[in-house]
Amino acid sequence: MKAAAFEYVRAESVADAISSLAAEGAQVLAGGQSLVPLLNMRLARPSLLVDVNGLEELSYIRRDGEHVEIGALTRQRAVETSDVVRRDVPLLAQALRHVGHVATRNRGTLGGSLAHADPAAELPAVAVALDAELLVRGPQGERVVGARKFFESPFRTVLAPGELLTAVRFPVRQAACAIEELSRRSKDLALVAVFVTLEQEDGRCARARIAVAGAGPTPIRAVAAEELLHGRSLDDAVIAEAAQEIAAATDPPSDLHAPADYRREMAAVLGRRALTKAVR
Repeated sequence: MKAAAFEYVRAESVADAISSLAAEGAQVLAGGQSLVPLLNMRLARPSLLVDVNGLEELSYIRRDGEHVEIGALTRQRAVETSDVVRRDVPLLAQALRHVGHVATRNRGTLGGSLAHADPAAELPAVAVALDAELLVRGPQGERVVGARKFFESPFRTVLAPGELLTAVRFPVRQAACAIEELSRRSKDLALVAVFVTLEQEDGRCARARIAVAGAGPTPIRAVAAEELLHGRSLDDAVIAEAAQEIAAATDPPSDLHAPADYRREMAAVLGRRALTKAVR
């Protein structure tokens, strides 16, 4: 397959990219690991591709007070291997090991995956689990969007024409974390994945953050399960109860890969495993 015809512009600055993206049918080209296959299968038909790969100011990782800020163009492999990320945002570093292959992570970008908004992808779910803040710049200036409000539906975000995701801020949290993921083949997108961070004090849950990918139109935050765990001793019975709340929070699709009931049941199974792993 070959892509349908499109115009191409290489942005020279963030302002230049924003100006070009205001055109009808314009789309950003960053790492291209999701977009290029869609172009070649003609599932995406932008009239204009705005290449932002020359914008080095959007590629960085830095600790900023109680946050780690990462430029949207930062390659996924650079995030995965960053000592800052491994120390201060360990769930993000762990999740990246599940994202495609090393070859695709060498090219794929953090911002590109978030803006693509695949509900089965790992990085959107991590952003939701960690209450990340996404920095968006457009013709009207910059705005900050919470991760839970950023994703609207499958492959759709709050980004308006002319807006560009420029950076992501993750809160620094020294928490135990765990990921459990089910896929048909190694490195495939998850049928269901559960992401957990857990802080304990005196043997009780002080804070839990739980998100699920592949079980709804957007990444799902299992708030009821988090509230159930708060202040309780995390024994097997409590974990099993929380796992059922994780499943109840989901709204999974049925498709050729798996029916909805199977995905919901797997959310409970994977949730129990992830919580048990985080406790240990």
